[in-house]
Amino acid sequence: MVRSYIEKPNCIILAISPANQDLATSDAIKISREVDPAGERTIGVLTKIDLMDKGTDAVDILEGKSYRLKFPWIGVVNRSQADINKNVDMIAARRRERE
Repeated sequence: MVRSYIEKPNCIILAISPANQDLATSDAIKISREVDPAGERTIGVLTKIDLMDKGTDAVDILEGKSYRLKFPWIGVVNRSQADINKNVDMIAARRRERE
């Protein structure tokens, strides 16, 4: 069903993948590459950057070195349940996301 939409040349593909999983096995990246091999219509979103294994780095992906797309990758870090329990406000969470 998804393929029928993203095959259309006027469709913008939002390929969302968690950073704590290997992008080489990401279904979103795989399908987007099949219909948009040059990455001209694909926007990559990397979620859960805060949950990445120690020693791994998302910088190469976010800078487009590992998986090149026409548009820059977007990195997302959401508030964790621990942050919510500690009453970390959205401003502080946003500041941490930028870091």
